[in-house]
Amino acid sequence: MAIVAGFDVHRAQIAFDAVDTETGELSRGRIDSNRAAVRAGTERFPGQEIEVALEACTGWLFVCEELAAAGALPHLAEPAETSARRGKKRRAKTDRADARHLRELLMVSRVPESWIPPDHVLDLRARVGLRHTLSEQRGEWQQRIQAVLYHHGLPQRRALMTGEGRAWLAGQPLPETAREQVTVAIAMIDALDVQLAPIEKELRAYARRQPGCRALMAHYGIGELTAVTILAELGDCRRFSSSRHAVRYSGLDITVHESDRRRAPGHLSRQGPPALRWALFEAAQVARRTGSPDRDYYAQAADRLGSNRACLSIARKLLKRSYHTLRELGEEALRPA
Repeated sequence: MAIVAGFDVHRAQIAFDAVDTETGELSRGRIDSNRAAVRAGTERFPGQEIEVALEACTGWLFVCEELAAAGALPHLAEPAETSARRGKKRRAKTDRADARHLRELLMVSRVPESWIPPDHVLDLRARVGLRHTLSEQRGEWQQRIQAVLYHHGLPQRRALMTGEGRAWLAGQPLPETAREQVTVAIAMIDALDVQLAPIEKELRAYARRQPGCRALMAHYGIGELTAVTILAELGDCRRFSSSRHAVRYSGLDITVHESDRRRAPGHLSRQGPPALRWALFEAAQVARRTGSPDRDYYAQAADRLGSNRACLSIARKLLKRSYHTLRELGEEALRPA
């Protein structure tokens, strides 16, 4: 006997839709969104094979851990693809309908499955994501300083957080409220730097020891921080059938809408991990320099498309090279350092 179920996970509750494949008995309902409730739900079917499909949204980790601990087989579904397989017809959108949709996809083996990383990769992703978030917040506070300067008619200046930049900033004639805004922004940046320094040090040391990161750093433009970010976010490249699928996963692919003779201009899908796109674009900024093997390609692309789109093209090239490098390494690519 086997139980096939779909879970629609939310912070307060989990809607489920389950069917016994032998008797055809259908059960629906809701349970609390916590470990104990998930464990108790699976214990209702002792001695039976249980397969559960759920979307890869916030909270999937503890649900999958409890299902696996109870002997069930979790299937993690990619949210955008799961929604697309619902079709274009407008239907009622409820928690019960979402759970039923996941269960129906699982019964016909059409769940667009996401990769469930091992624990050490999950930890690495969490650390990389934290570093990316802190770095993004640091950039936002710098932009706020630039906005205050522009608002009061002061010239734009780069590298404001260096010693020389801070001295210049302190000497500018700003009103009291504007000076307060700048002072608070500098204090926030300094606080973020305190948090960032040990995280970046640890990630750089990890990249120097880990086999996959060391292989990625052999490519011109990929450094320690970008290598560990690419490894953490790409994970096991063997799950992608081609490098084009890896590009699509990253969100660096160009979306196009065409009908008859009408064609909308393409733009980045941005459907993948933001940290991965950041790492690839940063690596592309280095790979466009003089002396890089991609310099001629960048120059030709920049003449046609502009520097920004040319860097995106190099980023896609670097992603494809990273895909092949990690795929060739196989299991060794993700070995813990």
